[in-house]
Amino acid sequence: MSGQKPDSVGQWLLIGLGVVFAIVLLVLPLALIFTMALGDGLAAMWSNLTEDYMLHAIGLTVLAAVVAVPVNILFGIMLAWCITHYEFKGKKLLQALVNIPYATSPVVAGFCYLILFGRESALGQWLSANDIQVVFAWPAIILVTLFVTSPYVARILIPLIRAQGLDEEVTALTLGANGWQIFTKVTLPNIKWGLLYGAVLSNARAVGEYGAVAVVSGTIMNQTLTLPLLVDQLNNDYKVAAAFTAASVLALMALITLVLKILMEWLERRKEVRQMQPVPGRK
Repeated sequence: MSGQKPDSVGQWLLIGLGVVFAIVLLVLPLALIFTMALGDGLAAMWSNLTEDYMLHAIGLTVLAAVVAVPVNILFGIMLAWCITHYEFKGKKLLQALVNIPYATSPVVAGFCYLILFGRESALGQWLSANDIQVVFAWPAIILVTLFVTSPYVARILIPLIRAQGLDEEVTALTLGANGWQIFTKVTLPNIKWGLLYGAVLSNARAVGEYGAVAVVSGTIMNQTLTLPLLVDQLNNDYKVAAAFTAASVLALMALITLVLKILMEWLERRKEVRQMQPVPGRK
């Protein structure tokens, strides 16, 4: 039963095992990352952080996330709206296509983009002839980041809208509201927490993506290295302190994302509690 307190040795043992696994698998690696990053002192860590290649990698990682998250929000809203509000041929196929990035290995996805935009393809030859570089440059990084993050918002919004139903929207329509008014005044307030949650997940995936980006980027220092790629590159070059510094930046981004997620869940629970409380003066 939800909310039931443990009342047996077995239940306490299960909780204890869960805590131990969480500490070993989650807390200790994070602690090790920051400990190793600060191993040579704060000044050395700051020196690593201000290196040109580090700043470029941070900027490129942030750029990929800044582009991917708003596009995914827009794409997710549009896709969820179409699937939950309309009946049309190919609807089930469209729903299945949403899951392709989940089922496809990021490395395979990156390889497909490499073939599509590489010089071996007709499109790649046309791009090269017009002096437009996609692969081994930041546009390819953004494209594959969009691919791997595309399902997150839609996958959250579709079941959410279905669970809430369309009764409120139909009522607003009968009262004379137009489509935009229905979306902004009825639909969006009902899905805002799910939308923010999907955006947080998309951001986390965009920041941490490695496989697809590694294939299309060419891993060129100061040009196409995102933070995950930079960690691997520095580690291979035996620059351990710098590698852990880059990893600590990634970990900090992940922690910020986690804090945002927890905050949104807390706000949602607080909202539900307020809605359940009786209004003073009403019976």
